[in-house]
Amino acid sequence: MKHLTLIIAFVILPTTLCFSEEKPKPPANRPVLKRDIIGLWLMGQSLCEGAESLPRVTPTDEGWGNLMFQRGVRTWSYGKLGNKPQARPAEQFTFVPLTATKNGGLGETIANGMADHLKARLPGSPKNQGRLKNEAPHFLAAYAGQGGRLIDELSSVDQSTDDRTPASRQHGGGYYKTSLDDARRARGQAEAMGKDFGIAALIWMQGEANAGPTGGINPSRWGKELTRPTGQEWYRDRLIHYRKQWSRDLQKITGQTDEIPMFTYQTLSPAGEAQLMAADLDPHITMVGPHYMVPSAVNSRYAGRYGDPIHLSADGERWFGEQVAKVVHRVLIESEKWQPLRPRKSWIAPDRTSVLVEFQVPRPPLVLDETFLPREQYPSGDNFQSLYGFQIRDTTRAIMVIRSIEVESPNRIRIRLASPLKADTNYNLSYGLPYAGQIGKIVGVRKGPSIADQPTTELLINGNLEQQLKPLIAEGAFYVTNMLTGDAYARVPIRYVDEKEGTTILRFENRERRNLTDFETGQTLTTMRGFSYGNLRDSDPESAIYQFADSAYGNRVGQAYPLWNWGVLFNQFPISEK
Repeated sequence: MKHLTLIIAFVILPTTLCFSEEKPKPPANRPVLKRDIIGLWLMGQSLCEGAESLPRVTPTDEGWGNLMFQRGVRTWSYGKLGNKPQARPAEQFTFVPLTATKNGGLGETIANGMADHLKARLPGSPKNQGRLKNEAPHFLAAYAGQGGRLIDELSSVDQSTDDRTPASRQHGGGYYKTSLDDARRARGQAEAMGKDFGIAALIWMQGEANAGPTGGINPSRWGKELTRPTGQEWYRDRLIHYRKQWSRDLQKITGQTDEIPMFTYQTLSPAGEAQLMAADLDPHITMVGPHYMVPSAVNSRYAGRYGDPIHLSADGERWFGEQVAKVVHRVLIESEKWQPLRPRKSWIAPDRTSVLVEFQVPRPPLVLDETFLPREQYPSGDNFQSLYGFQIRDTTRAIMVIRSIEVESPNRIRIRLASPLKADTNYNLSYGLPYAGQIGKIVGVRKGPSIADQPTTELLINGNLEQQLKPLIAEGAFYVTNMLTGDAYARVPIRYVDEKEGTTILRFENRERRNLTDFETGQTLTTMRGFSYGNLRDSDPESAIYQFADSAYGNRVGQAYPLWNWGVLFNQFPISEK
């Protein structure tokens, strides 16, 4: 993806944030959450920079009194100053209201959802938002990374400047240095205004770039891929080291004495489990949870095209920002020992016809939700190879067929099997697949109408599939595939669904066919989401401050983002005999 130099066009009056008033200088080394301006320092790759998260849903000041630099939330830019952040013009670091800015294919980030939710949740905050805007603290969000970067390209190691890095990925480096220089700029700007500044949280959204082609971890662009267990341990240790060094270096700038905590999402790559491993070892790393529940950028629109499903829509970015803020608040303000929704133990029932799984549940009870998200399922006759995201295999990787799954208690589920498990075999449990069920055979393929000068094709399926497709349609675009192998494999996003005279019509734009492969009459269609996912969530009642705002897809506009906690993705979790 091309990254364009930032073009800034902000005009703001100093009185907007009421910083012109003369006040006594704050005492040195106040607790960070008592300071006037509180930093939220972001680092990561494409999901952190808002890749393809367009059109924006927070293009104007929402009035919460939070901040960014005039340069924007994204402070690193490709160009001659990428590796020389100290040379960036001083006027680009005045404070302006926090909004989502567009830079080429970059749009909404998690910043507004995160900072604004935190401001609204502060203890003792006035209920009047007009007062909140003018009263400290003001959260300042800054991100210094770039999409597609490995962990050691974003660290002080700065691998991107190594001669072994492919020329196409040598963008000058300087990401880590930029993050530190941003802190210096923020402190200097705050002090010039008679304010104090500190950084409350480090936000980490990286990991996909380190995924290897065979399921392991790549430490670099030129070295050998590490196998999954070894590679995950390597990434775990690198992330812990990164957090410690980043905290230490920022503390020297801000004058803070306490460790700065890191909050990480769970990436969909093999690094996702390693992030959870790091959170288990480092008390200052917190796993917020997965992001698979939010809409992907397959719903985004810009420059006459749609986004990639691996990215997030603008609503998805802002929604996940609120999810992060919820956890930051519980950890930093409420001193909660946060754990995401995750498995704790799994065992075979005495009759061997079911498996029980007990979970760490942030806000019980557990829910198997097939209303908000479609039920994840892949059939095996009348039963399932996977259901609600769960799959059981033995040590040979053979799949154990599932009959049903039910919530048995507030923190436990029971997976019922089509056949008893053998006594002399080991089994493991995985969670997270993209399949949303089969919908029948194609009975016709026909030319559709042109949409914005783009030719389309329509697939015809017998029957009214409205109820089965309802959760997929509510979310926006979804995928269908024929599940064939090799050159015959076809997959495409569906952007229009209709029903006429007992026939369901699925329409797609021809340019979006995977490898330009066509569907044929008689093929069975399987529906899919853009992300691997599951249906297990908790019952967290916390309210979001924002609602779905993009009306061009799905049908959730005006609904508040739900802040439930969804189960983390995991692979080969051991199932014990007791």
